[in-house]
Amino acid sequence: MRKHYLPVAGVMLVALALLLSAGSGVAAEAVAQKAPEQKTEVKQIDEEKKLQGECVGCHINVTPGIVKQHLGSPHANTTNQEDEVLCSSCHGEKHTAMDDWKKAEMPTAEVCGECHKKQHRQHAEGKHNLGWLVMKSQIAWHGQPGAIAGEGYRGCSGCHKIGKKGLLGVTDGNTGEVKYDGGKEEAKYRYGNVQCDACHTRHSFKVSEARDPRACSNCHMGFDHPQWEMYSSAKHGVIWAIEGHEEGARAPTCQNCHIMEGDHAVKTPWGFLGLRIPTKENVLALIKAAPSLEPQLTKLAAALPSGNYIDVDDDPTWTLDRALILQASGVLDENLQPTERFIEIVVQAQAARGPDEFNELRQKMKDNCNKCHSKGFVDLHMKASDEILKAADHEFAKAIKAVQGLYKDGILKKPEGWKYAPDLLQYYEAKTKIEQELYMIFLEYRQRTFQGAFHASNDYMHWYGWAPLKSAVATILEEEKKLRAEHKAKQAAQAHSEEVAAKR
Repeated sequence: MRKHYLPVAGVMLVALALLLSAGSGVAAEAVAQKAPEQKTEVKQIDEEKKLQGECVGCHINVTPGIVKQHLGSPHANTTNQEDEVLCSSCHGEKHTAMDDWKKAEMPTAEVCGECHKKQHRQHAEGKHNLGWLVMKSQIAWHGQPGAIAGEGYRGCSGCHKIGKKGLLGVTDGNTGEVKYDGGKEEAKYRYGNVQCDACHTRHSFKVSEARDPRACSNCHMGFDHPQWEMYSSAKHGVIWAIEGHEEGARAPTCQNCHIMEGDHAVKTPWGFLGLRIPTKENVLALIKAAPSLEPQLTKLAAALPSGNYIDVDDDPTWTLDRALILQASGVLDENLQPTERFIEIVVQAQAARGPDEFNELRQKMKDNCNKCHSKGFVDLHMKASDEILKAADHEFAKAIKAVQGLYKDGILKKPEGWKYAPDLLQYYEAKTKIEQELYMIFLEYRQRTFQGAFHASNDYMHWYGWAPLKSAVATILEEEKKLRAEHKAKQAAQAHSEEVAAKR
C-alpha cells in the first residue's frame, strides 16, 4: 500500500502564486525565502513531507501546468488531510533530481484502485479493461508502425490504451481463460498504463469531467463508431447542448445510459460489433432450412449455450446471415466450426454476448430508459433498432456470399500468409477492390446503421449507414458479375488457344 502524506500547503500556495504572477524562473529561490510562519511549518515536518515541497519547488519550473492542475484537483483538496494524494502517492519517492527522472514511477490502474476500490473492481470486469487485448486480437493491427500499434499512441493504441496491458489471449499462446503476465508488458511502456486517466484526465482527475459526454468523444467518434456524432445530432444530445451541461439536466448523457449509477463496467447488450453468440436452438433450427449442413450444424450446436434472447429470438435466415459474417471474420471456419479467433475475440475479448448476459444487460438498459419513457415506447424503439440490424446483416450476407463464391471458384486467390479469405479482419490489407468494399461495409456502414438506430440519430442511421451499405452491396454484386465474365472469357480464350495448338 502506498503512503499518503500530509500536504505542505504553504509551499504549494507560494509556488502557485509565483507561477501566476512573478513567473517560474525564481520559484525555487522564493520557496526557500518564505515568510517566517511558513518556515516554522517546514521545520516541523519530517523528511517524507519535505519531499512534496521538493516536488513542487522543482516542477513549478519544469511542468508548471501540472502543478497548477494538481493544486486545483480533488486529490489536493480533500476534506481530511490524511486523505491527501501527493506526488509520491502515485509516482513514488525514488525520483529526487533532474537527471534521475526515469525513477519516477508511472501509475497503473491498481494504484488508483488503492483508494477507489469499487470503481477499480468494476472497471476490471468491464469491456474497457479488455481494450488492449481486443486491439491485439485484430490481425490487421500486427505489423503496423509503432506510433499506431505501440507507445506512440497515435492510432489504435491511442484509444485502446484504456485496456490493461499484459492480458494474455490466443495471440500470446493462451487458449484458456485470460491470464495476466504479472506486469511484463506494462514494463515495456512508460506511459499509458493508468487506464483511469482516459476519462479522469491528469492531473485534475475531476469526476465532473468524466461525467461530461464530451469526455467520451475523442475515442467514440469517427469511422467505425461515431457515437459522439450520433449522440450530439440526436434529440438527447441537442437538448443537452441547448439547456446547458449541469448534472441532472433533462437530457441524458452517454454516462447516464452506459455508466448507470457510476458502474464502471460499461457494457451493452449488443456490444461493439452488434454480434451475439448463436444459441443451440438457433443453430439446430437451421437444419430444416439447410439439411446439407446437418453434420456441421449439429457439431456446432453442441458447443453453444442454450437459451432465448429478449425480443430477438432468431429466425433461421438471420442466424445463417450472422454465421456468414462470423465466417468472413475468421471466427467460424468453412465448416462453421469455432476457430482460434472465436476463442480470442468472442470468448476472451467478449465481443459477443450469450443469452444470459444479453438479457440481463438488455433489461437493465430498458429499465433505465423507462425512467423517462413509457415501457411501450422503449420496447418499440429497441425492437425497431433490432430489425434495422437484422436487415443490415441480410444485405451484408449477400455481399459476403458473393465474395466467398469467387474464392471457392478460384476467381480470387487466397493471398500468401492469409489463413482465411475473404478476411474482414485484414481491414485495409485487403488485396482487391471488391474486398475493400466488403471491409467498408463491416466497419463503417453496418456499424453506423445499427449504432445510429439505437442512438436515435435518424440521419446518421440512414444516410451514413444504410444508404452507403446498400450502395456498397450493389457495387460488390456488380463487380462479382464482372469478375466472373472476365474469368469466363479468359478460360474460353485459353481453351481456344489450346485447341488451335493441338491442331498444328
